[in-house]
Amino acid sequence: MDLPRMFPLRQTFDAKSLHDPVEQTRRCVLNSSLGERISGGARVAITAGSRGIHRIAQLTRAVVDGVREMGGVPFILASMGSHGAATADGQKAILASYGIDESTMGAPVDATMDVVQVGETDDGIPVVLNRLAREADAVVLVNRVKPHTSFRGPFESGLMKMMTIGLGSHRGATLAHSMGAAGLPRMIPAWGRIILQEAPITLGVAILENAYEQTAKVVAVEPEELAAVEPELLDEARELMPRIPSERIDVLIVDRIGKNISGTGMDPNIIGRIWLEGIEEPDSPRIERIVVLDLTAETHGNANGIGLADVTTRRLVDNIDFKATYANAMTSTFLNRAYIPIVGENDREAIEIALGATGGGGNPDARVMRIRSTLELEHLGASESLLPELSEVPEVEISGEPAGMNFDGEGNLSTSEPGSG
Repeated sequence: MDLPRMFPLRQTFDAKSLHDPVEQTRRCVLNSSLGERISGGARVAITAGSRGIHRIAQLTRAVVDGVREMGGVPFILASMGSHGAATADGQKAILASYGIDESTMGAPVDATMDVVQVGETDDGIPVVLNRLAREADAVVLVNRVKPHTSFRGPFESGLMKMMTIGLGSHRGATLAHSMGAAGLPRMIPAWGRIILQEAPITLGVAILENAYEQTAKVVAVEPEELAAVEPELLDEARELMPRIPSERIDVLIVDRIGKNISGTGMDPNIIGRIWLEGIEEPDSPRIERIVVLDLTAETHGNANGIGLADVTTRRLVDNIDFKATYANAMTSTFLNRAYIPIVGENDREAIEIALGATGGGGNPDARVMRIRSTLELEHLGASESLLPELSEVPEVEISGEPAGMNFDGEGNLSTSEPGSG
């Protein structure tokens, strides 16, 4: 099959960023009321999740330093629900891969799947919390606020979700997801209200990122203000998100997916696919076929989200840690996101399968776009058929000459630049 030539594109975003986010994080902690809420020598748990947040190790260390300056004794608490194959060692390994360990933090890193019940919702569902968080004198929540990949509500990915599902460990994450995606907008704040009353939550540190994955804002959120402040931060985060610069695409080629990119491997907000019962699909973009080529190293074989693709490659499937992937899918109850799509033996075959399965049946004028990941949308590749539309987008410029897709001897794309052949 003749594949379309691809133009390299550069997309720019109007995105603010902090000059020194690490110092800003430390000052947020020092300027908060945390010092008034803890006594000298208080054991302070600082949450650390599985998301690939920009400079997360340095930002977490800044929280550690701030807590210590206030007289607290900090420790890092792995807080990621069922991730890391739902084991304490697996979660600590994820944190270590992000540079979060005792040597870099200057504080212990701990994890457990043990939970204690701290309450019950009005409909009788137990509210549970990580045992180490319950036993601490204080808990500082640290997380990025952004639109969730599976549902819509006033609290999506952020501090409230970290407190309920992240600190719920495997048991809590399973309970929270038992109502399905449509139930999460109700479950998360219902649990959150009880945890705020019954657990030593003393501060939240909310991180917002711009479209270039840079830290745009760091905000200290007092526990009494969390319910009112986080929805406002979520609206702001939604405006900062990057976007694919086309409303309609026949084939989208995604170089890599992974948990460090999105909780669902590739962000459904970007690809326009949620595929969950009871959740309305995004209006755009409309993508007919999606090809996913590989996993990130940082995902440690967790291929959650591969089920949102139509075609993938043999090398991706060979690198899947099915135990970790299935634990993630079963906890969320979103089993379809772990389904394996049609498998091509290499990149070329996977792309040809996708093109052949479009309405155009391999039409040389197919509208094809290639991205590194749903987090990396500055540099893209686009087929010639997309240029008339993209030339009308002020934020998009052609950054080079068109070239055919260049494959190595094994049939895999030989360059990491989406539009350079």
